[in-house]
Amino acid sequence: MPLPPGASAAEVAAHDQQTAELARYKLGLHAGEDADGYRRHACPAAAGKIRCPLRPESLALPRSRPEILTPPKHPPACCTQQTITAGPQVAEKTRQKHDYPSAQWRASYARRTAAERYNASIKDRATGSTDCWIRLPGLTPLLLWLTCLTVVRNQRTVQAFQARHERQARAAGQPPARRRELAGAAGVPP
Repeated sequence: MPLPPGASAAEVAAHDQQTAELARYKLGLHAGEDADGYRRHACPAAAGKIRCPLRPESLALPRSRPEILTPPKHPPACCTQQTITAGPQVAEKTRQKHDYPSAQWRASYARRTAAERYNASIKDRATGSTDCWIRLPGLTPLLLWLTCLTVVRNQRTVQAFQARHERQARAAGQPPARRRELAGAAGVPP
């Protein structure tokens, strides 16, 4: 389960420990995707992640690995076969690069915020985008237009950064009321 918004540091640490433990029991990837998106998976004991009496070779693994003490009486296919095949629609969240919702997954997913913020700043009419719509036939004109748009957006970002730091530098060393007045021109905290 994902973390709730505003989780405390203790809750985050406990959650990360639980997701790390879950990853130890996850089916191992035996072969990558084929052309249709099907992947082959192996039992965690066959993949060397855990010790299980149903896989006697796994009992030679170190005791630091988790161990299945009471295996099921009627084991599933992943325990009785060498591998199983899963289609692209099966457990889509487990097909990601990082285990969902681990700390690595959250860090990777956080990049999406930056991409969305970038797209929003390009489309924001208050910061320089125009109201006109244009139609560009072909990939080359479109990429050229997007490149120019990105350059302009980056220049605006650099100019705003420099202006904010100049205001902060002017406000440094001033009494608190004057600092708020100088830095508050752009909503920058003193």
